[in-house]
Amino acid sequence: MNINKTARAGTLESNDCLIEISPRSGINIDIQSQVYDQFKDQIDAVIKETLSENEVANANIHIEDRGALDCTIKARLITAIRRASE
Repeated sequence: MNINKTARAGTLESNDCLIEISPRSGINIDIQSQVYDQFKDQIDAVIKETLSENEVANANIHIEDRGALDCTIKARLITAIRRASE
């Protein structure tokens, strides 16, 4: 999927995350999370798996996580990808 514009999904509420995705050559992922030290491997795996499933090869992704569950991170990222590819 091609990322054509900047898009956001989510909130900065507790147990949620705000994801912004924008066009870029290659993949760049920037994560700010209150729980990243504890769950970094799992958070990274969910993000990479979701990008792969949606065939995203070029994007700049900024994530501000407030303790979101895996399913929430995935849902927010899919929403941002779809909004950015319209």
